[in-house]
Amino acid sequence: MRLSVLIPVYNEAGTIEEVIHRVRGAARPGLELEIIVVDDASTDGTAERIRSAAAAGAGDLRTIRHSGNTGKGAAIRSALAMATGDMVIVQDADLEYDPADYAKIVDLMRREPDAAVYGSRILGDNAHSYLRYYYGGRALTLVFNLLYGTRLTDLTTCYKAFRRETIAALPLTCRRFEFCPEVSARLARRGIRILEVPIGYHPRTIGAGKKIRWHDGLHALWILLALRWRPGA
Repeated sequence: MRLSVLIPVYNEAGTIEEVIHRVRGAARPGLELEIIVVDDASTDGTAERIRSAAAAGAGDLRTIRHSGNTGKGAAIRSALAMATGDMVIVQDADLEYDPADYAKIVDLMRREPDAAVYGSRILGDNAHSYLRYYYGGRALTLVFNLLYGTRLTDLTTCYKAFRRETIAALPLTCRRFEFCPEVSARLARRGIRILEVPIGYHPRTIGAGKKIRWHDGLHALWILLALRWRPGA
């Protein structure tokens, strides 16, 4: 079984090497990892850190560099175009999420091959980010559940895993942080179940590099509303 780990990155020179190291540590017998890092035109030395990590590996790391900053969603779509694994998972380039949680996500996907699996920070015993982020995420999840008839606890989690053919069939158009609502809405519109497992979470501050902002939440809300009734979504 091969898992493609998609890592969009923008100006994360201080963490990207450690993230790749931790991702590599998540490999286990019967689970091969393909790591795809998309540098979204970083300007802080991230590119050099990625090259260093690639040189330290054994050919498991594939890289793309965008010529201009296009956003997280666009970087994920670039990575998806290169992915060859049976399953794919999104990994942020900071240290908020722990790749040690891949095992429980993959195990559930093996048992439920027709479902997507999200790692829920809410189900885990975790510290919260800023209250505005925490309650904003809970509010978006509630809206999603009401609109799409689901029972998720954490719509905005980074850890989203899919069968590659499942996500490849979705007509994604996201460019920034709207990847989370768009992919979830399109899955729900197709009747694909979204299951959850508890994961760990170590929130960072804006000063430490957190990039999402309040207006991204408004955009996410618009995406959820727009896709609920759009023909062919």
